[in-house]
Amino acid sequence: MHSLLRLSAFSGLILSGAIFGFFYAWVCSTMWGLDTADPKVAIAAMQAMNASVRNAVFAPAFFGTPLALFLTAVLAFKAGRRDAVWPFAAAGVIYLVGGMLLTMLVNVPMNEALALVQIPADPAEAARIWDDYSPRWQVWNQTRTLVSGITLCLAGYGMLRLGKSPGRVPA
Repeated sequence: MHSLLRLSAFSGLILSGAIFGFFYAWVCSTMWGLDTADPKVAIAAMQAMNASVRNAVFAPAFFGTPLALFLTAVLAFKAGRRDAVWPFAAAGVIYLVGGMLLTMLVNVPMNEALALVQIPADPAEAARIWDDYSPRWQVWNQTRTLVSGITLCLAGYGMLRLGKSPGRVPA
């Protein structure tokens, strides 16, 4: 049980870090770079990236994070490690709502709408489309990045709690 608990906890930590890093990269490089590009190029690039992100490399971090965190909370509970239950359970709930659901309810519909856009020949129209899309998308991406960072911190704290001997009061 303890080996499975530690493996699950480590998986939750790694997946939390992976999804945080994914969202963070959009904040500090991808979107800033696209915002400096020609709007026609930015639209085409975003369409291409959104079309490619649904893949077997991305799926474990996006979908597996809450599963690993909830599994760890359950295993910690069954192992009598109640002090580690709450950080993993909270991390799972926080990511599920503020990361996964937010993405599916806000960012994905915005991406799907952008995918339908035919890149206009008129530079002003392309700029209008990008200016309507990018700032809104970035606000929600920054939100899910913050949430994913909190998730990662809670998973790390849960790992620390698992490292403490059961019943021992930390100094």
